[in-house]
Amino acid sequence: MAESEIEELQKMIDGAKRLVFFGGAGVSTESGIPDFRSKDGLYHQKYKYPPEYMLSHDCFEDRTEDFFDFYRDKMISYEAKPNAAHFFLARLEQAGKLEAVVTQNIDGLHFDAGSKKVFELHGSVRRNYCTRCGKFFDLDYMKRSKGVPKCECGGVVKPDVVLYGEGLDENVVRGAIGAIARADVLLIAGTSLTVYPASSFIDYFRGEKVAVINLGGEKRVSGALQLNAKVGETLEKIKIH
Repeated sequence: MAESEIEELQKMIDGAKRLVFFGGAGVSTESGIPDFRSKDGLYHQKYKYPPEYMLSHDCFEDRTEDFFDFYRDKMISYEAKPNAAHFFLARLEQAGKLEAVVTQNIDGLHFDAGSKKVFELHGSVRRNYCTRCGKFFDLDYMKRSKGVPKCECGGVVKPDVVLYGEGLDENVVRGAIGAIARADVLLIAGTSLTVYPASSFIDYFRGEKVAVINLGGEKRVSGALQLNAKVGETLEKIKIH
């Protein structure tokens, strides 16, 4: 990562009035949460069934116990804490320069860091609901539960995360797209931009300045400042004026 790239990113953020941050799994790897598609990521590990199936609506319905075994083991990082990237974005919002965070992550770390306007495209492990009566259950309940978590009414408690085969929440989608469309600067970080439909949301950006921070990312964004680096380490170098 060249000093000139940091200087250019600094100027971009300094000049922003409505910056939007679009992030993926690489934002949380510095918090100890593994990503999906890197060589050590979730999709390169061996399981009873492929991860795409283990995280699907079909698996939740047909092999519910297997789903929760995998979900607890691989998708919930109980001890994870926000890293420098999360805290930077919260401070940027407090300074009035950040319009919104749009995240593909389900870990809830942006809220832990203090961000207020966050569009969680794929839901959050922090929210869980009974599929029968709708009662809310927090992450601690899921941590304490064994096997298939059940409500007092007998219904299965489902994580409020978007599984393969399920659609995104329409209100979240509208909010995210609206924020991106209004932005004058778009900062994309920690994502390979291969997960559809989330990756297509950046097409709504109408501004002129785009920066991409992604360690080992292959996909190029036309006209963007590209930084092949860790997200937190990069944003730690940026000052908020």
